[in-house]
Order: sequence, then C-alpha cells, then structure tokens
Amino acid sequence: MKVCYSTTLYGEKHTDKDLTQQWNSIDWNKVRSDVNRLQTRIAKATKAGKWNLVKRLSYLLTHSKSAKLLAVRIVTQNKGKRTPGIDGELWNTASDKMRATLNLTDKQYRAQPLRRIYIPKPGKDTKRPLSIPTMYDRAMQALYGLALQPIAETAADPRSFGFRLFRCAQDASVYAFLCLSKKGSNQWILEGDIKGCFDTIAHDWLKEHIPMDKSILGQFLKAGYVFDLTLYPTERGTPQGGLISPILANMVLDGIEATLKLRFPKTRVYLVRYADDFLVITPTKEIAEEARTVIQDFLSHRGLELSMEKTQITHIDEGFDFLGWNFRKYDGKLLIKPSLKSIKSIREKIKTTAQKAQAWTQDELIRTLNPIIRGWVNYHRHIVASKTFGDIDKYIWNTTWKWAKRRHTNKGQKWIAQKYWKSKGARNWNFQTGKNELLKCSDAKIRNHSNPKFEKNPYLDRIYFIDRKNRIKKQTPWIQTTFSFFALGSRP
Repeated sequence: MKVCYSTTLYGEKHTDKDLTQQWNSIDWNKVRSDVNRLQTRIAKATKAGKWNLVKRLSYLLTHSKSAKLLAVRIVTQNKGKRTPGIDGELWNTASDKMRATLNLTDKQYRAQPLRRIYIPKPGKDTKRPLSIPTMYDRAMQALYGLALQPIAETAADPRSFGFRLFRCAQDASVYAFLCLSKKGSNQWILEGDIKGCFDTIAHDWLKEHIPMDKSILGQFLKAGYVFDLTLYPTERGTPQGGLISPILANMVLDGIEATLKLRFPKTRVYLVRYADDFLVITPTKEIAEEARTVIQDFLSHRGLELSMEKTQITHIDEGFDFLGWNFRKYDGKLLIKPSLKSIKSIREKIKTTAQKAQAWTQDELIRTLNPIIRGWVNYHRHIVASKTFGDIDKYIWNTTWKWAKRRHTNKGQKWIAQKYWKSKGARNWNFQTGKNELLKCSDAKIRNHSNPKFEKNPYLDRIYFIDRKNRIKKQTPWIQTTFSFFALGSRP
C-alpha cells in the first residue's frame, strides 16, 4: 500500500512528511541494541535446547518494531536495493521506508512470485538462475532471518565457513592447510559437489526441521517465479536471490560433520565446508570413498545428491582447487596458490574493463580498476601469491599500455608514456593522474591469516569476534573486512 501524499496505518493518518521525519529521527544504535538483545537470548535458548522458549523469543523478535525497522534498512541498503521484483516497486525515500516498516506484518501474508532472470556464470557459456523477490518479500525474509540466524549459528557445524557471521573463505583455506600441511597429515581429499543445491532442497524436510513459523516459511518456498510473463511453481529448493536462502541452505547441510564423526569415530577425518562446496580430508582413498557414500545418504534425506561427475577423490601430491585456490604438495611441502581459474578470471575482468573504457578518462579507468584489483589481492594475499601478483602487475601494465596507444594512434610511445605514467620515488612507471593512482598487486604484503576459535558463537562471544575483525583490519589497511553482519544488526 503506497500513496503519494498520505496513508492511514493503525487508524492514524501519516503524511509523507510525517513518515520522513519518523525515519530520519530513528536511533539506530538503540534499534540494533534491541535486536541484538533478543538474538542473544535466542542463541542461549537454542544452546540450552529450550525450543519452546526459542519459539516465543522468535515471535517477539519478528513482531518487534526494532526488527522491522532493521529489516527494511537491510533491504534498502544492500546491493539489490535498485533491483525491483515483479511489482516494480523500490523504496527509495525515507517515507517509503517508514511506510514499509509500519506495513510489515505476518497477518494474511502472501508472498508474491519472484522475478526470474538468468546471469552468466563466470568463465562459462552457461547461465544460472537468479530469482528476485519484491521489496516487501525481501523485508519479510530479512525480518525472519534476524530470528533464524541465531539458531543457525548456534547449531552450525563448527567447520563450516560460508554464509556465516564473522567467517570467510580465508578461514576455510587456513583450516584446510592445518589439516594437510604436516608430514603425517592425511593425504586423500574428497572434493564434494552438490547438484543444484539451492534448487533441489526438499520442502517437506525444511518445513519439518526449520524452527520458524511454518506458514511464513511456506510462503517463501511456494511463491513461484515469473519468466517471460509465465508463472512457474516452485516445488523444490530455495530461491537463489532470497535473503533467507543462504541460512536455510546452511541449516540443511549442517550435520555432515557430526555424521562423519559418528561413522569414523577412531579415524582422523576432517570436513571443510564453505556453503555447498566441501572437502573431506582422509588418510586413505578407501575411507574417502566410504565418506562419499555416507554423505550421499545424508543428502538424500534432504532432497539433495552429489554430482558424481564433479565429486572427485584426489591425492594431495596431484593437487586440487578449492574456493579459488590450488592446494598441492611439492616434495612434501604444502603450498596454496591462486588457482589458474582465478587468475584467468581477474585477467579477463581487467581486459574487459579496459576494452569498455576507450571513451573514459584515465581517472575513470583507474577508479573502476582499483576495486577489482583490491578485492582480488585482498582475497589471495594470505597465501603463496607474490609471484602471481607480479605477473598480474605485468598484465595490467600491458593492458593499460594498449589502452593508451589505442587512444592516440598518431602519437609516439614517449609522448604516451609521459602523458599517462608518472615517476614516484624510485618507481618510474606509475599509471596515475594528479588525483588517482592505479594500485599494484605487488605492493600488498603477504600476511598470515588465523582461524577463528571454532567453539565461539557470534551472539554469545560478540566481543571476541569484534576484536578479531579489528585486529585483521589493523594488520592489513587494504582490507575492507567482508564478514557478514546481517544478523548482528550492525550498519548494513
């Protein structure tokens, strides 16, 4: 419900001016504090196994004004804030956001179908589906996600790292290194690949095992999607693009670690999971094969199955790729390097950007390339990447040189060099203007990355995780910390 000038909510008439004043006067510190307090209580009740209390606290949270305000703020400040659902509606103004908050309710809630688009897979000719909910449905998912994630975090597998608060892919790589690097470490790796994880999860399993309002969950799952003006039902899976989908997927896969421990109580078998990508590190090939059977049985009860073509068993001396890194032992020494696929991806991004930039100014090109370079380097700077960084710098130089030459086909090389490259200290080839300078990968120092303490809970040990985040940021100024704060209610 939206009108240009005024609207009636809860029996009171609110003009756009009133709603704007209400939104702009919100004390967000208090909002986050209120939400965090209830989330902490939910986590404590979950840890104690008091499921009736969990249910009551979740109800309190999802019906609180603070949680509704925060849910609306999350969806209006994340990356998808300018992407509408099938109703075409966006919440751009303060009055829109306040009106949405006041209208957010589970009473007679009916989720609208999602808008289906297909986006290219990186480095592939195929496309993957992305389903876009309406703003209202996104806010409802964010609201119920605020109550569900404390449960998910408390009950999660200790060695899962994807879509987790204060955890990241680097944590997964460091743990894998600890499991593989020693002389007597396990040598066989089961590389797991789940067929269409988000698309095939069984709805019946979700409704039976996910501790949230079944009616609301059913609306999220059965909304369907629209493509080419045709409505398609959703009988399985969680929509890729839904805010709550990563939480649900993690909860479906939690339990693999405990299952493996139960099956191999006296054998060193280690699980490293990042969302639906996982490794099982075992002492023998036979145990890896048995672990594959155990996991397949675990997944089948949830409507999932392993891709037998992509699920491989590899010896560490042969090496394997995981999360953009290549793990391999050379003469008994484990090295982690950027994978060839990751290197190809960054080179392609740089090349494509430069090709699109023929009409851009040098400043515009630098401002576009720097986030790409910074993000890629930050991701890889904790591994053996110095040589790769130098190689990428050479590729960037060649690419920018071609870009400059194409702009000035009638000018000599010396003129082009003096126009676009400057001297700085002992370095003569800096692609820069008076305002901006192109980053160099090799300027990033390789740094160690430490694992989080697996027994810590972000809702019960918040200070530990805040200190860890600040410590990582202090050690590496380039780092723009990418931990997720979705359910902690920090600034979106």
